Amino acid sequence: MKKYLKFMVPAAMIAVLGLAVAGCGGAGGLGGGGKGAKGPIADKVIFDVRMDQTIAMKDTAEGKTDIFFTGVDSKIYRALSKEDKEKLDTYAVPSGSWSLEVNPIPNAAPYIVKTKDGKTFFNPMAIADVRYALNWLIDRKKIVDEILLGDGDPAFTAMTPGQPGTYKYNLIAAKLGMADRGNEQKAIADIDAAMKKAAELPENKGKLAKTGQFWTYAGKEIILPFLIRVDDPTGRLLEGRYIADQLEKAGFKVDRLEYDRSKCFKILDGDPADYQWSFYTEGWGAGATRAWWDVSVCQMYAPWYGYMPGGGVEGFWNYQNKEIDELSTKSMNGWFQDSDEYWKLNLRATELGVRDSVRVYICSQKQYYVTNKARFNSRFAYGLGDGLNRWSIVTADVKPEKGGQRVLHVTQYSAKGGLFMSAWDPIGVDGFSDVYSGAIVEPCGDSSTFEAPNSALDTPLRVKWDLTNVETKIQPDANGDGKPDGLIAVDPESITYNSRTKAWEKGLEYKDVGEGKFDYVKNDKIMAYSKATMSYLYGKWHSGQPITLADVMYASAFAMEWANKDGEGDKMYDETYASQFQPLLATSKGSTIVNNGESFTNFFDFNWPMDKNRVASTGAVTLKTGNPGRPSVVVSWEISETLAKLVAEGSKSGTVYSFSQDPALTEVDVIAPACLADIKAKLQEMLDAKYVPSCIQQWVKPEDAVARYKAALEFIEKNGNAYISNGPYYISKVDYNANYIELSAFRDATYPYTGDYWPKAFQMNVTRIDGVTLPPNAQRTKDAVIDVAVSQLTYPIDKAVAGTKDVKVTITLIDAAGKEKAFAAKFVKDGSFKATLPAADLGALAAGTYTVVVESKLADEAPAIVSGTLPLN
Repeated sequence: MKKYLKFMVPAAMIAVLGLAVAGCGGAGGLGGGGKGAKGPIADKVIFDVRMDQTIAMKDTAEGKTDIFFTGVDSKIYRALSKEDKEKLDTYAVPSGSWSLEVNPIPNAAPYIVKTKDGKTFFNPMAIADVRYALNWLIDRKKIVDEILLGDGDPAFTAMTPGQPGTYKYNLIAAKLGMADRGNEQKAIADIDAAMKKAAELPENKGKLAKTGQFWTYAGKEIILPFLIRVDDPTGRLLEGRYIADQLEKAGFKVDRLEYDRSKCFKILDGDPADYQWSFYTEGWGAGATRAWWDVSVCQMYAPWYGYMPGGGVEGFWNYQNKEIDELSTKSMNGWFQDSDEYWKLNLRATELGVRDSVRVYICSQKQYYVTNKARFNSRFAYGLGDGLNRWSIVTADVKPEKGGQRVLHVTQYSAKGGLFMSAWDPIGVDGFSDVYSGAIVEPCGDSSTFEAPNSALDTPLRVKWDLTNVETKIQPDANGDGKPDGLIAVDPESITYNSRTKAWEKGLEYKDVGEGKFDYVKNDKIMAYSKATMSYLYGKWHSGQPITLADVMYASAFAMEWANKDGEGDKMYDETYASQFQPLLATSKGSTIVNNGESFTNFFDFNWPMDKNRVASTGAVTLKTGNPGRPSVVVSWEISETLAKLVAEGSKSGTVYSFSQDPALTEVDVIAPACLADIKAKLQEMLDAKYVPSCIQQWVKPEDAVARYKAALEFIEKNGNAYISNGPYYISKVDYNANYIELSAFRDATYPYTGDYWPKAFQMNVTRIDGVTLPPNAQRTKDAVIDVAVSQLTYPIDKAVAGTKDVKVTITLIDAAGKEKAFAAKFVKDGSFKATLPAADLGALAAGTYTVVVESKLADEAPAIVSGTLPLN
């Protein structure tokens, strides 16, 4: 299952030919580091852990480590001494959020759960009205003020308040009558009414009753098992205890299961029908800085994405909501006519998610990341919406140590002292599902494109495109499938892989054939929304082997193979993999290979009128075979094929492997010693047989495959892992016992970027809103004046100057129905702007409380945003 990851998935990923799913142990070696060398700036990166966040912060200040890569809350940061803070460079980012996951089994009347061991329970959280009432039972402002000390905002959706593109989503709560402070009296009354209604059902009559303080069923108190993260003692532990108190006020006895991450996940990864949990205090990292939030709608509310109770696991009880699935799939896949329809799809899906309250958002959280100021020549890149990330490691300009090497020491927080928390599975949707492995592995692989940490724009990384070679042509739906119709004729020479025939075929369309089923359909006139031509920047794998056309073709075929069940005995099929990939695979309409892989022309159903770069990004060629949650997780075809054979054919050790978190099986893992031994044995088996996968036999000779297998075995022997990727670092040492991992710079001459490229590319002038003064009670008969204080700075340098006349400041008033009225602010003096809302305009508005959104920007960068409320009488 995928739902318990600690980060939010950054973008849709489509692993079809040409569509991005969205020496060094071989080549390269160390030496020649710095800004002008190929690869990153630092020569080595050493990861370790601390079990106490305060100790980690102090160790950073004292120079015992360079970066504390875990964001901490305000209580821990504010407790540092002034002397320690002066030694630190601080990156403060609204990168965290908290939510409450609810187990709604069976989500239907009469709300009774019968477990496999013969026990019977009444689940109040199966009642949608009871879940919905949680939004009023919880005082979000209290949590922000008392637990986060004000460093956060109450949240009602997955979209971080104050970030670009989020305010429309966050108006939904106001429309539904929700408030930061909640309404305890209303919540308890609504819960009592829903429970009394349930008590009148024939199956519950005489069994469901409120006896004294608590509700009972069949004479026994209803007890709700609440998983509360004890390893977040200053945050989610306190949050969970407060919510548990509120639940008991509402008449439900709570079993407070104060467990650490590992123990919580063992329960959460099981079948919701086992009824071992009712609530879980979720914590999320943002995962990316984003301009568009459709993927968050999918991840946090849509069952098809695998993050809701049940996780899409075959045989488990799974939460269902077909309307959210349909809306979110259309939105994320670009199946809409224009931006207005895009917003309608997303806002409707979000509102349905908020109303159904299977995931209840609590707050966003400002987090503090720190580095040792003296160890760096300058500040590095970081996500304005997600904090330290892959680009922080790649652009870290750390000073050389004795001997001239630039060694970057990175520390993460782990309550149990472990870096190895989840399987390092580059294929399955569950792989790398913790923040520790993600921080380590993301600098090691290059996705085809990425969302820039400073602007959130879709940016090419291992592809090269010209937007003049990207086009979209659509018309309104004419065939009744609820989607626009494509008007671009697909080249009859374009090909698609058929997992049934094990062949690349022309005139083949993979599509939804009804009732959520997907199949191959022959079609001599395939039409597509979009067409994109681009090239791939090949280079070499970390094993020293060249990246070739075969890698692109293999990735495309692999996704088709494992997402489709080609008969009852198909061993090369994974249901959780299929649940995420099938809808995305169906957007591909075929690809044409130009000059043996010099470039590709891809045809696909994706429309994004808001930004052509996103169309290009969706149509980008990719080497990625799986793991949609980590865009940078990329491995060479021989590693993917080895893992696939371990799952489908078996292993030398007899271990039964899987691409999913199945308690009865073992998930593949490219660094676990036991799995690594089986990987080596399977590679040797393929080497001895001179084996070539059927899907790439026309591009790979047996001797080429043998060279791959030999290089892979040499890499594993030298570096102690099978993570052969294509990024600026490779994993050069793994020590399970010491919780130590070392990365080394990939200095191969074919790597496309030098160390100074991305620091220069990311530099950008941005603005910051330092203060907004709103009138306490505006009158419709008088002008209203809003004062705004603005600074400007160069990202990622954190030195601000007063905003100049080049800054554009906009004030937008939004009523409860979402209707907007915008006003431009005027420059008064450096740092000061004033907006006058004329009485003539205000008089045309209805009296009431308006949401105010203040935006500032210099040019095309993501704007700085602050929101508030304005009573208008």
